[in-house]
Amino acid sequence: MITPKQMIDALKRTGKSKGGLATHLGLRNSAITEILAGDRNIRANELPLIVEYLELDRVPIMGRVGAGGDIEPDYEQVVADDLGTVRVPIALPGELIAFEVKGESMMPRYDSGDIVVVWAEQKRATETFYGEEATVRTKDGRRYLKTITQGRTRAVATLTSWNAKPIENVKLEWIGEIYLVIRAGQIARIANRKPAKVARRR
Repeated sequence: MITPKQMIDALKRTGKSKGGLATHLGLRNSAITEILAGDRNIRANELPLIVEYLELDRVPIMGRVGAGGDIEPDYEQVVADDLGTVRVPIALPGELIAFEVKGESMMPRYDSGDIVVVWAEQKRATETFYGEEATVRTKDGRRYLKTITQGRTRAVATLTSWNAKPIENVKLEWIGEIYLVIRAGQIARIANRKPAKVARRR
């Protein structure tokens, strides 16, 4: 469920107005005020339209993540806005970011062009990720989509994949826990979905 705080934050982030949201939903302005104050519940048929208008189903694409050859730091010096956003089929629970998979070392699990949506902040200790797939950034700024395994010491990790040699004993600066994956072939279909309009309430 979307909370009033999420809606208020989204209005600020997108620069959109309560009046515009009311028009999009076919509601009076006072109904939006009541929702934001927690005095009125969101109806089921209003939820997809709120998600659409407030862009709660959009995740910024922050760059590309290597599944094969590594992504050099200089290659990643792009502004996130230049890469745009990806639309996902659900409302999102918090601060998430996305990366486009580049390379073939994780096939058949991931294809080049897939979008991996991950938590923006690392939420767990490195050792709890052993045996899991995740996006990572190494101390020298390279990004990968790999399976994390224990390195020679607790200070380092080894990154493995299906179709490439392990990258052994590297220091990790950040681990992005995977929230969901959007397959390359689904991206355009999701982007083109339009929720049905609701009848205007008086």
